[in-house]
Amino acid sequence: MSARAKAESTGIGVSVPRLEDRPLVTGQGQFAGDISLARQLHMRIVRAASAHGLLKQVDTTEAKALRGVVAVWTASDIEDLPPIDFRDGPNEKIAPFRQRVLARDRVRYVGEPIAAVFATDPYIAEDAADLVAVEIEELPVIIDASAPVAEFADGLTTEATICRQGYGDVDAAFRAAAHIVEIDVAIGRHSGVPLETRGAIGRYDAARDVLELHGAAKVPHRNRESLARMFGRSTAALHCYEGQVGGGFGVRGEIYPEDVLVLLAAMRLGRPVKWLEDRREHMIAANQSRQQRHIIRAAVDGEGRLLGIDDRFFHDQGAYIRTHGTRVAETACGILPGPYRLPSFRVQCHFRLTNKTPAATYRAPGRYETNFARERLMDAIAAKLGLSRIEVRRRNLLQPSDMPHERPLTALGDEVVLDSGDYPGLLDKALARCEWEKLEQQIKARRAKGELIGLGLAVYVEKSGLGPTDGVHIHVHDSGDVEVITGGASVGQGFETVIAQVCADKLGVDYRSVRVVHGQTDRIEYGIGAHATRATVMTANATAIAAEKVRAKALDMASQLVQTDPSRLSLVDGHVVRIDAPDESLMSLGEIAGSLRPASKTRGDRDPGLSADGWFNTAHMTYPYGVQIALVTIDRGTGGVKVEKMLIAFDIGRAINPTLVRGQIVGGFAQGLGGALYEEFQYDERGQPLSVTFADYLMPTAHEVPSVDVLITEDAPSTTNPLGIKGAGEGGIAAVGAAIAGAVDDALGDIATVTSLPIKPQWLKAVIDAHAAASVDKH
Repeated sequence: MSARAKAESTGIGVSVPRLEDRPLVTGQGQFAGDISLARQLHMRIVRAASAHGLLKQVDTTEAKALRGVVAVWTASDIEDLPPIDFRDGPNEKIAPFRQRVLARDRVRYVGEPIAAVFATDPYIAEDAADLVAVEIEELPVIIDASAPVAEFADGLTTEATICRQGYGDVDAAFRAAAHIVEIDVAIGRHSGVPLETRGAIGRYDAARDVLELHGAAKVPHRNRESLARMFGRSTAALHCYEGQVGGGFGVRGEIYPEDVLVLLAAMRLGRPVKWLEDRREHMIAANQSRQQRHIIRAAVDGEGRLLGIDDRFFHDQGAYIRTHGTRVAETACGILPGPYRLPSFRVQCHFRLTNKTPAATYRAPGRYETNFARERLMDAIAAKLGLSRIEVRRRNLLQPSDMPHERPLTALGDEVVLDSGDYPGLLDKALARCEWEKLEQQIKARRAKGELIGLGLAVYVEKSGLGPTDGVHIHVHDSGDVEVITGGASVGQGFETVIAQVCADKLGVDYRSVRVVHGQTDRIEYGIGAHATRATVMTANATAIAAEKVRAKALDMASQLVQTDPSRLSLVDGHVVRIDAPDESLMSLGEIAGSLRPASKTRGDRDPGLSADGWFNTAHMTYPYGVQIALVTIDRGTGGVKVEKMLIAFDIGRAINPTLVRGQIVGGFAQGLGGALYEEFQYDERGQPLSVTFADYLMPTAHEVPSVDVLITEDAPSTTNPLGIKGAGEGGIAAVGAAIAGAVDDALGDIATVTSLPIKPQWLKAVIDAHAAASVDKH
């Protein structure tokens, strides 16, 4: 293989092996649990056992007396700490609903931190926590967000805010409608349940007056800014360090009370402090998500074309508003219209607090929910008008000629501008790939034999590449190795590999010679992290810009050294070559870096070092899009649902590493399957959580997850960034609930209509048995 071919085989568009995997598969990874510091203490949290009540007394006497206990804190010990603020900064309107680090006068959910125990051993800390006596006077609880509002505090109700968006004359659309279709649907409460639970290690370096948080993830720079505000410290005196992360999914990496406590304790007690949550804690204390109820209606003309959509939904936020603020609800409002041409639209979200664990983002927040609501509505329109589910979508999909398509809506504070796409084209490709018509014939034959079997589909728009900016610094060492320092973050998605590929492609080196440094706030001043499917779009484009600068500087230096015009030179596999002789190396990239040392006489008036910064700015997000098709069967005897076939077609604009894209999509599907059929955080009438172990919180295993057919297309490169890329991190999960619900609905026929997730076997068996009994009575 020639040098040029070798270099091209590791660049953009190639499915190279991941760089991240060697330490993971050889047991060399460093997760939060692997980090231990000299003289460290261990923290254990005392949590509320009641969902709502007045905190009458917290007696720590016995716990403090236990040998090995260094300190026990309650709210009175940390009165100077403010509530945990929002990631995007202060918001006065919803500020009263923030959570304090430790509960003061009242508890609002089971699992709320009341006290913190610090001991020399984790088992002593746990034993001491059991000795803390807590007296709570129970108060009435709210567990239904659509129930009447109640008092939260003096002058405040449990309706924290109402989010509204819309455009056009919705009332006129409904007056002119030939048909009005309304449905009432609900999405159950579930969330990301990563393999690694949360962990945090705080350390105070008194010699440098620097506070360190180890175990950070997702948004380390943003968290540094928030924590610095809380402690009244400069960001230069507080750093976050990201190690390996055993799954993020939106749940990990936010600031929780425990993160604040380990840092404060490290300063006050003069020793590092480590905290790891157990699985039960994770189930009752980590952010939950998804729970919404949508009462949504559509105005359509006689041919089934949308005239307007009017949605009113209730968002169950849980007990407090955490770092995300109202992001999930606002995103749901802005993204709900999806891929359809919609002349008028109105949405109103009742953002309400209940006595449950607080909610926040989980992979595809606001989209999993609204895709389910909107696609159920499209199926209902098809049924009412006697149209096929495919035809009603075809008549309403936006066309390539509509792009870019601006909507007067916002998502994540960004104006919604659908940048590019051929939605009908992808639908046609998906139908051809799965042989839809052939499947319909097979289903007809199997139904004749008594099987409950059905097909479902969902068409959807994702969002990715949240700006406004991202930057990297690239430095080439004398060895020829390349270092990319970024404010991005890795939560297991293959971030290091993708960034290395882009750098290698633009610089002209092998991607294995590129070292990607991320999640270290002391190495680069600015960063926004990995959330909102932004890492590839934003960081990769910044990397491309920086790499091109380094390449230009290297060729300029080389041209002087070989006395040749730079236009006649190229970089291939880490070597400078003549364009007309690509296999003959003139010098290595490392040699050029050496010639640019500060003391080098050949450097001339060039800045020292073979390095450059790259910044990428964008005005709007990118919008990938997809089609999901599911084939399911229902067991009449048990009500169990089996997904026999699953197709996910997704247009990503341009795939940097197709294998990683497929991995993201299949992994996302598995989580979406959980939300569709298995996973739900349930509470009893007293607000007690019923899903605190994996015996009660069901997750799909390898047995339940079918082989997924993934069709990646690159028909519509993004027009918002030079690489033309769109994100893939959330595309696999976003419409799974919608597609499976449609398939189960199709299998049930006239037996029942699916209006909620997860689709429970108990409900299915009950409606199937009731229908069978009614049929017998008729005869």
